[in-house]
Amino acid sequence: MKKRIKTIRLFGFEFNRITPDYIKQDKVANDAISFVDRDSDSTAAVIYSTPFASGSFVDMNGNIKTEAEFITKYREISGQPEVDAAIAEIVNQAITTDEEYVVKIDLDNVPLEENSKLIIKEQFDEVLTLFDFNASAYDIFKRWYIDGRIYYHAVIDPKAPQEGIKELRYVDPRKLREIKEVQNQKLPVGISNQAAEVQITKNEFYLYNEKGFTSITKAPYGMNGDLSGGIRISKDSVIHVPSGLTDENGAIGLSYLHKAIKPTNELRTLEDSLIIYRLSRSSERRVWNVDVGTLPPLKAQQYLQSVMNLQKNRLIYDATTGQVRDDRKMMTMTEDFWIPKWADGRGTTVDVLQGGQNLGQMDDVVYFQKKLYNALNVPVDRLLSDSPFSDNTQEISRAEVKFNKFIVRLRQQFTLLFTKALERHIVLKGLMSIEEFKLIEKLIKYHFARDTHWDELVDQQVLTARLNTFMLLEQSQIIGKYFSHKWVRKNIFQQTDEDIVQMTQEIMEEMQDPLYNPPEPEGGSEDDGSEDDSSQANNKGDPEDKVDGAKHIVQALTNVKKKSPKDEKDLRKAAQVISKHT
Repeated sequence: MKKRIKTIRLFGFEFNRITPDYIKQDKVANDAISFVDRDSDSTAAVIYSTPFASGSFVDMNGNIKTEAEFITKYREISGQPEVDAAIAEIVNQAITTDEEYVVKIDLDNVPLEENSKLIIKEQFDEVLTLFDFNASAYDIFKRWYIDGRIYYHAVIDPKAPQEGIKELRYVDPRKLREIKEVQNQKLPVGISNQAAEVQITKNEFYLYNEKGFTSITKAPYGMNGDLSGGIRISKDSVIHVPSGLTDENGAIGLSYLHKAIKPTNELRTLEDSLIIYRLSRSSERRVWNVDVGTLPPLKAQQYLQSVMNLQKNRLIYDATTGQVRDDRKMMTMTEDFWIPKWADGRGTTVDVLQGGQNLGQMDDVVYFQKKLYNALNVPVDRLLSDSPFSDNTQEISRAEVKFNKFIVRLRQQFTLLFTKALERHIVLKGLMSIEEFKLIEKLIKYHFARDTHWDELVDQQVLTARLNTFMLLEQSQIIGKYFSHKWVRKNIFQQTDEDIVQMTQEIMEEMQDPLYNPPEPEGGSEDDGSEDDSSQANNKGDPEDKVDGAKHIVQALTNVKKKSPKDEKDLRKAAQVISKHT
């Protein structure tokens, strides 16, 4: 097999490695490997490089600024009580810290030797230690879920890169942005052999700015590769895990909270307006009929204003803090009213206007709360304080099933954090090359700790349902007539062929163990004997069951390397039964 020399750049270092030819991708048109970029779904800011331009610009006032503002908005709405409760429900479902482990790696599908798998597991444990994941798993996952992305700077020792990653430092996503420099390349493969342009990635890096990208207008990008708007960082030095969600143009990465922005604002507006309405309409209002006698209009207005100022008491609701502020212009009488009355009975009268009668209706608020919870993919029943906990899994709603699937998708996307960190750690130590790790990374799986209490309840309910179905079939006496025992084990108890062999072997071993199969007493009652005789008669009358049981015995004992004399005897009897009834 032909081989070629390839230069690998990692953390600013260059490594020369001989790469097999099968790693090389086939060409599809002329010198282009593919007309689609490998990271076509990336939300990196794109800059164009041409050989005729003296420089180009990265527009920080466009997508980069918008993305940073989105992150700030996500963090703001995450502080709302309803959103915070929904986020806590999601993170608690995804991350369980009650077990001995939070997440573990599964290499069963990876085609490597056991020693190699053991080394990878050891490196994975080191990566978890660098993240301090066992103690900070909840905060890391919550931060990633709210921001819609997470960045870590992989710190290494420049003098000893073979020692792997030394530290993983969190980076605020509002201060870091991925930049991709592309170049247009013409290919004579268009219509009528006309040249068609495709974008080829020339360079990729990250741009870091300590002040963030919310106030920067434009940062010039010169021919020397320096950016005055920030620090240029190698792409391999940063571990970036996005949420996988983008806007309609695919240019801005979004958070899972993005579709909850509008329902949250609507709910807040409705609650504020409801409080204002209740303050203004909850109490009875007074209607003042001020007697102005025969005063001219101007004098009457002045007299009315003086009465208003004497009795005025102004309450103002502050929507920012939620407090009610009492703006008193002067001292007023709040309990008694002292109003002059003339001899002829004329004077100012005070009537009462009834307060609002529908102040207890909360249907609008409940509607927008459900709308918010649906936007966050959280079942409404989980967030109702008066909803009791039920251990009956038969009452699981469709929303609960969708929520569990949503958690599985979140976990799959979040595990990219482990894969990328593990790749850099292993490659730096020289245990594997980048190409070798790429071949197995899609076969690596991760298992998160489960909520043992809820899972046990679910397993018990499922097992109870299976046993009830089996007992119903057994009482109907149709097992062995219309359904075989093997069909029952596969379709009702959901046992695989390996499970059937293992269970049969364990049953045979337990039959020889006096702990599970104690010897029968020598003296038995006549009733016992009659029952044994009847059961033997029934067994003799059911040859299909005997053949099926004999086949399971043969299948189980065949895999036993060291057979006992009892096993040999059982194997011969089973073979005789099969030969007799077939």
